[in-house]
Amino acid sequence: MNALLMTLIVVALAWFWSSAMRAKERALALGAAACRSVGVQFLDQTVSLNRLGLGRDSRGQMTFQRVYAFEFSKDGEHRREGRVAMQGDKVKAIHLDHPDGPIVIEPDQLER
Repeated sequence: MNALLMTLIVVALAWFWSSAMRAKERALALGAAACRSVGVQFLDQTVSLNRLGLGRDSRGQMTFQRVYAFEFSKDGEHRREGRVAMQGDKVKAIHLDHPDGPIVIEPDQLER
C-alpha cells in the first residue's frame, strides 16, 4: 500500500511540475508578445511566478490561478512591471504598468 501511495504522490508532483512549466512558457511568450504589441522592450527574457492559488473556471471546475510577473522598459532606462494572469491553461489578461497609463491586453488581441 505504501508503494502505491508513493507512486500516486510522485505522479501528482510530476503532473503539477509539467503543468507549471507549460503555464510559465505560455506566460513568457505572451508577455514578450504584449511588449512587442505596445512597442516596449521585454527585459531579462523571463517571467516569475508572483501568485498561485485555486479558483473555479467558467464551468465551475477547480483550477490553478497563476500570476506571472515580468519587467519591461519604454526608454531602456526605467524598469516597469507587467503581469500575465492565468486560470488553468487559459490566459485571462496581460497587464502592463505603462508610464503613460496602465494597459490591459486580452490574450485574443495578440498575434501569435
